[in-house]
Amino acid sequence: MITSVSNQQMKYVKELLNKSKQRKREKCFVAEGIRMVAETPADRLVKIYVSESFYKNPPELRGLELSKALIVDDQVFRQISDTQTPQGIMAVVRQQENCLEDILKQPDALLLFLENIQDPGNLGTMMRTAEGAGVTGIIMSRDTVDIYNPKTIRATMGSLYRMPFVYADDFCEAIGQAKAQGIRLYAAHLKGRNNYDGEDYRQPSGFLIGNEGNGLTKEAADSATDYIRIPMGGQLESLNASVAAAVLMYEANRQRRKEY
Repeated sequence: MITSVSNQQMKYVKELLNKSKQRKREKCFVAEGIRMVAETPADRLVKIYVSESFYKNPPELRGLELSKALIVDDQVFRQISDTQTPQGIMAVVRQQENCLEDILKQPDALLLFLENIQDPGNLGTMMRTAEGAGVTGIIMSRDTVDIYNPKTIRATMGSLYRMPFVYADDFCEAIGQAKAQGIRLYAAHLKGRNNYDGEDYRQPSGFLIGNEGNGLTKEAADSATDYIRIPMGGQLESLNASVAAAVLMYEANRQRRKEY
């Protein structure tokens, strides 16, 4: 049993939880909680840690083998956990590798392009919503928050394991590659000619979503195929980035489920 936060493995887990640079260097991250660990693909699991209480009374984990899990003293587990009320299980997981070209070649592509999203919860919510709406891939600018941030991971509710995504070194170049593949890209913009529900998204399509405070950069917005509007009532000028993305993605989903 691990009984000290000074244990080298506990230090390693804490670094993965707290430091994006460490996650990038090791190409690993920490998944915490029953659902996230249970849904982790077996070939990507590196190590499982459970609290002593969890080990003595584990719930059903769909065949997940706990005999090889390392047991951690309850107090130590609470100290290294990123949550206020830890569930008693976490795992070190290998990051997945995706290729931009493969994402762009998906038939009937429905893509989400995210530029400089900074709130981990927003990013995780967008990924979770994207899976539900049938999005085929997510492309992010390099300055977007780390997808493996613990808050982002929790917000994805497991979609992290199923949604193809990639960080693009040159965001506008990635947009250009998508357009070269025949994918129409839409940016919600005050200059939009049509409301968002006045376009046809049954063709290969994508939506550009910008930073929470500043929106899309001019370069990214100018790269869009079309501008669209989300009508605003009251005195609002815009919606929260994740809400705007959800509105657009589910309109595309609606159109693709029935005749437009």
